[in-house]
Amino acid sequence: MKNRQIVLAHRPHGWVQESDFRLVESEAPEPQEGEALVRNRYLSLDPYMRMRMSDAPSYAPSVGVGEVMVGGTIGEVVASRSPLLAAGDTVTGPLGWQLYGVAPATRLRRIENPVAPLSAYLGVLGMPGITAWVGLELIGPGSPGQTLVVSAASGAVGSVAGQIGRIRGCSSIGIAGGAQKCRQVEKELGFDACVDYREPDLSGRLRAAAAKGIDVYFENVGGSILDAVLELLNPFARIALCGQVSQYNLTEPYGVRNLRSLLVNRVLLRGYIVSDHMDLWPRATAELTGWVREGTLRYHETVAHGLPSAPKAFIAMLRGDKLGKQVVELDDAG
Repeated sequence: MKNRQIVLAHRPHGWVQESDFRLVESEAPEPQEGEALVRNRYLSLDPYMRMRMSDAPSYAPSVGVGEVMVGGTIGEVVASRSPLLAAGDTVTGPLGWQLYGVAPATRLRRIENPVAPLSAYLGVLGMPGITAWVGLELIGPGSPGQTLVVSAASGAVGSVAGQIGRIRGCSSIGIAGGAQKCRQVEKELGFDACVDYREPDLSGRLRAAAAKGIDVYFENVGGSILDAVLELLNPFARIALCGQVSQYNLTEPYGVRNLRSLLVNRVLLRGYIVSDHMDLWPRATAELTGWVREGTLRYHETVAHGLPSAPKAFIAMLRGDKLGKQVVELDDAG
């Protein structure tokens, strides 16, 4: 069987370019003892991939030049040499930007009795949704009457974090880029308010929306948005530091100015990586699945078609030119 893969052609400096990727063809790999071969049907595109393209030290190894880009997928088992999986099983796992991938069966999660379309298991019911749940669990999701602010509120992680706060009785305020995204955050996802960071006077408009101050902040963006939030933190506020997407493509990082607020307000700021907390995944999955089944937790997807579309879709995601979770449907032509 012929495989198609997208590999890292060049390490980007500054903004990612489509020329940093290359589409190649090869033979589909053969599974070894304990492994399974999977035909991927959907590919997840996520901001963390930008850090994996860099050779700077980080929490996970860099993708080597010429290596397949990392990423989560969902697909069907074609062949298995493990008693844990059988041909025809639907699984999700870290198989990368390619049509066919091999992995140990222990690294693949079987999807049984799905409550949503399969692509949702790369978003609201997958790593992004679990990331939102875990971040709030680690710092305390807030209690009824408290104010939760979420940056990148229309994205795959932020949209779930804000809704978890709403479900648990918080006032959920989103920050997003553009009127269309803010309408979606308020009308479709049920946030109490959304502030468009592209409009003037972000600090003033955020202050008006969060009139009682901010008790919990779910941080996805960094930069000037983080600075605006720091001005409004209540004493003993908590921050879940999930991402800094505004900084990933910069050659010079933004210098945050309002760090004094962390001291005077005795703020808890906790950075975390969701893969460090695998013990929490079963609880997160169970609760997220229940909310989706009930219709309490809503989600939106942006779908690109065909493996060759992945680089362009990835860059658009980093620029914020999409709603919700970005996935690539891998049709028969790739």
